[in-house]
Amino acid sequence: MLTLQASAFGRWIAQINPVPSTENMPQEVSVSYHAVKSKVYRLIDSLVVGEKNEAEVQESIRRWWDLIHPADRPIAQKYLLIVLERSFSALDSIEEGLVAITDHEAARPSESVRALKLVGRMVKQASKHASLNSTV
Repeated sequence: MLTLQASAFGRWIAQINPVPSTENMPQEVSVSYHAVKSKVYRLIDSLVVGEKNEAEVQESIRRWWDLIHPADRPIAQKYLLIVLERSFSALDSIEEGLVAITDHEAARPSESVRALKLVGRMVKQASKHASLNSTV
């Protein structure tokens, strides 16, 4: 009898003060420089090791961008572009060092360079899409 009353009491409390469902709660995504850099490097690493292909990286960046609050998108974009620029610079330095050591020009851009270019395009498209939605 006490158990029945306790479960009825629990249901009554749940009706009065429902626990918010994680399905309906918006996720918050950190847009700090470190968080953005970590996101980019994880995506690059997943492409380099073969866990994701280019389309999956694009989809990941789209989903990540959608989770960012519209008010936070300008700073997220700023940090993302800084990380991409520095990553491009680092890859260029690595490629130049390799060319200097081997005396051979690279035949085509590496996969990681192409992946970074894709991420950069995704950010530009997402920011255009966001600005169109905010003006409507």
